Amino acid sequence: MPKYTSFKPSVAQNLKSKSTYFSTENAIVMGILNITEDSFFDGGKYTNEEAIINRCHKMLEEGAAIIDIGAQSSRPGAQVISAEQELSKLLPIIKLLKSRFSNLILSVDTYWAKVAEQCIKAGADIINDISAGELDEKMVGIIAELQVPYIIMHMKGNPSNMQENPTYKNVTTEIISYFQKKIKKLHTKGIKDIIIDPGFGFGKTLAHNYQLLNELEAFKQFGIPILVGTSRKSMIYKLLDNSPEQALNGTSITNTIALQKGATILRVHDVKEAIECIKITTFAKNNC
Repeated sequence: MPKYTSFKPSVAQNLKSKSTYFSTENAIVMGILNITEDSFFDGGKYTNEEAIINRCHKMLEEGAAIIDIGAQSSRPGAQVISAEQELSKLLPIIKLLKSRFSNLILSVDTYWAKVAEQCIKAGADIINDISAGELDEKMVGIIAELQVPYIIMHMKGNPSNMQENPTYKNVTTEIISYFQKKIKKLHTKGIKDIIIDPGFGFGKTLAHNYQLLNELEAFKQFGIPILVGTSRKSMIYKLLDNSPEQALNGTSITNTIALQKGATILRVHDVKEAIECIKITTFAKNNC
């Protein structure tokens, strides 16, 4: 099979030419490639090489700057799989995608330090950790050693219990305080290339999620990129009384609000529509 170069390599080359991958000014899209059987929206769709390559190619063609691959579902109540099980799924896919796509920037969604280390050594570029080092105490040390971009997300609890009556006095101020402590710790370890993710849907009620979205600008105080992942989540389809399959329009609306409030990375299932959100909000910001 030929090596694809038809996607927009200038995006990837521009990211890789800088000391940091990301800007706090220009928004980009991270396309989701789930190789899990039980993800809430697309579980089981991408389990063979042809489907994985086609999915990746489509997202890159549509404008994704980063592809985020995950082998463990983080939906509420999801069954945990071991680091070894994750690696058995991830390593062949990393090698496959890196061999097929020039300039590909690949993020790995994992909270296991062992997985992070081996995936980076296999060619991945970024670690996306939904636990921000909480679920594996070795993760921060590995990131410090590897010196790769590190996405840290806020999650109250873990995927198996995070939606069991999550409570906050003020969700926004508590998560800001959480990130203040996390970022300080990472800086002391020599980790500078940090991206924050407020963790929509991870230990938050519907009201918590929309308060965070409405107050997202507060996270700009850190001066680092903000990743937002609302794509087809229950905060959309439960409010609209539909389903993940019917939540694309709602996703575009939440993405647009997030961009207006300062989001710089949109993690999505639907790349084309997210790119359109960026084009419209950017034009409106710069020309009105």
